[in-house]
Amino acid sequence: MATTAPAPARSRRRAGTLPGERSLVASPSTWFVWAGMAVFLVFLLGILVTVVVDSFGKQWFDTWAPVEWTRTWYSGAWDRFELGQVIGVTVGVALAVVVISVLLGVPASYVLARRSFPGKKLVMGLFLLPILMPPITYGIPLATVMYAFGLGRTVAAVVLVNLVPSVPFVILTMTPFIEQINPSVESAARMCGASIRQVFTRVLAPLLIPGILAASILVLVRTVGMFELTFLVSGPGSDTLVVSIYRAMTSAGGGEARQLISAMAVMYTVTMLVILVVALRFVNPTQLVARVKESRDD
Repeated sequence: MATTAPAPARSRRRAGTLPGERSLVASPSTWFVWAGMAVFLVFLLGILVTVVVDSFGKQWFDTWAPVEWTRTWYSGAWDRFELGQVIGVTVGVALAVVVISVLLGVPASYVLARRSFPGKKLVMGLFLLPILMPPITYGIPLATVMYAFGLGRTVAAVVLVNLVPSVPFVILTMTPFIEQINPSVESAARMCGASIRQVFTRVLAPLLIPGILAASILVLVRTVGMFELTFLVSGPGSDTLVVSIYRAMTSAGGGEARQLISAMAVMYTVTMLVILVVALRFVNPTQLVARVKESRDD
């Protein structure tokens, strides 16, 4: 009885891909998406390189690259715009907002995760509003209240207005995290004689550390980059770095001002990159999900 030899691999490839194999030929829509992403990245990289080169080079209008390089723009921007004080205010405001947001948001998220009460969905919806709405829509009424109470152009006002979106952000981040923790862990601790404070500090706190770190770093990034709310209530001595850059752009004249502002922009970008590196170093999304799963299984 004659047997049929299997078709050569070349002929099978000509006929089409085999079952279970993926085609190496991309569709036109895929190539279009990849081309659009490449163009976007090229433009983004070009903007970043231009700002960095502008912050280190002398005037360069007739050549592709600066003829002379210098670091004086950074020292000039530091002295002219008092960046030492500005960075100090930025760090102080960001840390204050993070600490207060965690102290207020974690207990509130625990109540929302463990208690059922009338209007709970309405309360959660209200917490969503400062995150979903543009900051300028509620920033103007907030600024009016701050100036009415004599807090305008102060660091306290900057901290208070940034708490409005930050506390709900912590609550919405921590509530699902707490819901994944098995309530039997708390019941067992209470049966052993632990008080509510001891349950929260000794039992829940170690389990909540990954979520608190994640929420804190996200609030930190949001506060450092928040422009609208901070701009409406800040002033000399209470401006953060992003607001100081804007004021420098609108008030500085021509000539060397552009390169001084480019130096400030590079400092701001480096600051945000450092925060991002710290976030990726201490908060791993994969480990966070695994920790939640372990807490739920326990």
